[in-house]
Amino acid sequence: MDSILPEFEGFNNNNNQQQFGLVVSNTTLQNLVVGSSSSSTSSRYENQKRRDWNTFCQYLKNHRPPLALSRCSGAHVLEFLRYLDQFGKTKVHTPICPFYGHPNPPAPCPCPLRQAWGSLDALIGRLRAAFEENGGMPEANPFGARAVRLYLREVRDLQSKARGISYEKKKRKRPQQQQQQISQSINGAN
Repeated sequence: MDSILPEFEGFNNNNNQQQFGLVVSNTTLQNLVVGSSSSSTSSRYENQKRRDWNTFCQYLKNHRPPLALSRCSGAHVLEFLRYLDQFGKTKVHTPICPFYGHPNPPAPCPCPLRQAWGSLDALIGRLRAAFEENGGMPEANPFGARAVRLYLREVRDLQSKARGISYEKKKRKRPQQQQQQISQSINGAN
């Protein structure tokens, strides 16, 4: 999965810096995205997790006032996710848009671009794992906070309604042997 980290252009925009209390140079951001020391033995997932973790830590450092990881809460994670929204590439139609509920709109519209729910969900999963790998206690993990779970559910529901597509939970596949036993018991009952 590709990173949902901000694009280089626009990130250094003064409006964004003032709104989110950030002062980050393009060079700093580029080092975070590319990774200053990438290991050839790490998996793609591990590399992505490390980049995401470094970006979140940089976000905390540039927060006004600067925020220590130990003081980070679910509210700060939500602030980070909302901040990332401005770099999204997924069109999310508003309820007043004529294309609201259409998966493939026939014409352009002025609705905002946002981070896709799946990208945010994957990001939170990686950050949740990285928090614990970097010494955080599972019960104090801000990425597992109830507010974060509720926010992700709200984003998923809003985006599915806006696109007219429902996100169904994947059904677990039963092992082959178990399926055979079930079909035999059904056939034997007849």
